[in-house]
Amino acid sequence: MLYDKDIREPLFDYLEAKYGKVRIIEEKQMGSSRADIVMILPDEIAGIEIKSDADTYARLKRQVKDYDRFFDRNYVVVGSTHAMHIEEHVPEYWGIISVEWLDERVDFYMIREAVRNPKVEMKWKIRILWRPEMAHIQEICGMAKYAGKSKEFVREKLVERVPGEILNRLMSEELFERDYTEIEGRIREFQGRRRRRKR
Repeated sequence: MLYDKDIREPLFDYLEAKYGKVRIIEEKQMGSSRADIVMILPDEIAGIEIKSDADTYARLKRQVKDYDRFFDRNYVVVGSTHAMHIEEHVPEYWGIISVEWLDERVDFYMIREAVRNPKVEMKWKIRILWRPEMAHIQEICGMAKYAGKSKEFVREKLVERVPGEILNRLMSEELFERDYTEIEGRIREFQGRRRRRKR
C-alpha cells in the first residue's frame, strides 16, 4: 500500500520528466479546499489531487468543484486500489495518473491526459498571486498602480484589462520566480510604499 508521503517526491520527478519546465507548489489553499500540488507550466497552471491507497472519496466532490474554479487543467493521482473506479468520480476533462509499487520503485502511468478545463475562471485563478506579483504585472502592462485600492479591486482590473492569454503567461512567469525566502520582505516593502503614498 502506498501512502501520500511515498508518492510525492517520485511524482515531482515524473512531472518534471514528462512536462519539462515546471514549478511545483505544495498545499495551496483554493476556496474551501487545499490543492495537494499546483504545477506551474509556461502558459498555464495545473492542479493535482493525490488519492493514495489509504484515502477515500469523501471530500472529492467538493475538491473537484474548487480545483475547477482555479486551474487550467486538473489531474488526480490514484493508488492501484482506486484506479478502476476513479473515472466515476472526476469529470471527463480531468487527467488520471495511476501509481503503484513496481520493480522496487514507485511507478506512474498516465491513464488519461487532462484537457483544458472548461470551468476555470480567471477571477478565481488570479487569487493564486500575491499582491507584489500583481503589482509587477501591472507595471509590465503599463497599468495604473491603484494605490490604496484593495487586492480585490486590483484583481478585477487585471482580469478586465489584460487579455487572458497574456495574463496566463505573466502569471506563470511570476510563479516561476516566486521566492518564499524573500516574500515577507517584498510584502513589507510594498505595504510601506502604500502607506507613504497615503500621507
